Order: sequence, then structure tokens, then C-alpha cells
Amino acid sequence: MSRKPIFAANWKMNLGPAATESFVRSFLEKLQGQTYPAEIVIAPPFVSLPKLAETLHGSAAGKEAESVQIAAQNCSDKDPGAFTGEVNVLMLRELYVRYVIIGHSERRSIYGETDAIINAKIKKAREANLKPIFCIGETLAEREAGQLETVLRTQITGGLQDIAEKDMLETVIAYEPVWAIGTGVTATSAQAQDAHAFVRSVLTELYGAETAAKIRIQYGGSVKPNNAAELMACPDIDGALIGGASLEPQSFLDIIVNGTKVQGS
Repeated sequence: MSRKPIFAANWKMNLGPAATESFVRSFLEKLQGQTYPAEIVIAPPFVSLPKLAETLHGSAAGKEAESVQIAAQNCSDKDPGAFTGEVNVLMLRELYVRYVIIGHSERRSIYGETDAIINAKIKKAREANLKPIFCIGETLAEREAGQLETVLRTQITGGLQDIAEKDMLETVIAYEPVWAIGTGVTATSAQAQDAHAFVRSVLTELYGAETAAKIRIQYGGSVKPNNAAELMACPDIDGALIGGASLEPQSFLDIIVNGTKVQGS
């Protein structure tokens, strides 16, 4: 089954509007004349979404801008209303947002998002035809206690409860071992592949083998240019959700280049 790789930059709480414009103009210059067999996605902070949309979709945008999709880092599970500080999915649609990261480990651990909240956000995103990047992953303590499969199964089944097959085909799973996020420690390619294969086996139980074979599963956790090729060579890894290494245009592009060389070989 051929799945188009997806490389998504998660800038977290970095790069305001001015820095976003500078990044994108530099990144598009580096893309000039080049095409890669992958989807390229950038997820800036909320305040930078308008500038990103303007830079990619304005009259001055060149052909290279067409290859970059916009993502939000979060969304509300509510309809428009009295929810101070929240951003709903319809607002995101106005800014050319096509993807939304849901259930990132920082949202789970720092802001207390449960599987039920994450599930509600996935449903709300799909109502607006946004494509969820649904994050799952275990802590180091959970892995060392032999709970990897239990944790992932619980997160998958809870987060995807009552999500229809047709919506799963528009959903990306991002496996991010919490112990590898922002630590400089990366799961070995064997560890990553084993986890991805398990995730696909759970998706097979839920949606059948044919659908599971079509769902893209990204790896996230200290992905860098020098480890992208090895990770992307794994049969069940379909791209990367990239944090710190995506904050510099050349570094982000190098990950895409190295990863797609392997995918295309």
C-alpha cells in the first residue's frame, strides 16, 4: 500500500507573525524548482496563522506555496459561543487551515486533556472537514513498566470512539513517545517501527485491514535531518511530526529531503 508521506512542522509556542513571514519566505525560496513526493504542513501558533495564510495564499505567493498546507496546533471542541480564550474550527477554516493537531502530549500532560476531550475535538474537526493529526504516545515510565501496548490501545480506542471509517481516511496518526519529545533522545528505528506496526494492528481491529493500510502514521520525537532517513525507511512510518528541528527552514527542508529520498527509493 502506497501512502503519501506527510511532514508537519509543529512550532509550538514559537515564531510570531514577523518570524513566521521570514521563515516561510526563506523556506519557499529553498523549495524553488523542487518537488517532493510528500505533503508539507506547517502548524504555527494561533496568532501567526493569519500571516502564514497571507504569505502562502496572497497575490505575491509563487507556485511553491501551493505545496505547503496550514495546520493549527489545537482547536476547541465547542461551537461558537461564550468560551473565552478558545478558537473554534470554523474560525480556522477561514484561515486556509486544513489540518489540526489534536491530543499532543503537552496538551494531555500540561492542560489535562483526556481521551474523551480529544475524541470530541476530532469529531468537531471532521464536522468542519479539517484533517486531524491525532497524537498518541507513552511515557518512559509506562514503556519501562511494559505498558506500551496498553497505553496506545487505550489512547487509540478512546480518541477514535465513534469515528467513522470515512473520517479515518482523512485522519493522520502521530506516534510520539513522550520520553523522546524535545529531549534529544530518539526512539531507535526498530522501537519506532514496532510501535507503528502495533498502532496499525489496532486500527486493523477497529476498521479492517484495507482501511488500516491506507491510514498514515507519523513518527514524532526529536526528529532531525540526520535520523530522518533511517526512520522513514521503516515500512509503517509515513512521515514525521517535527518540533524544534522545524523552526529553521533549512533543517525542516533537510528532513523532508532525506525522508523522501528513502520513501521514493
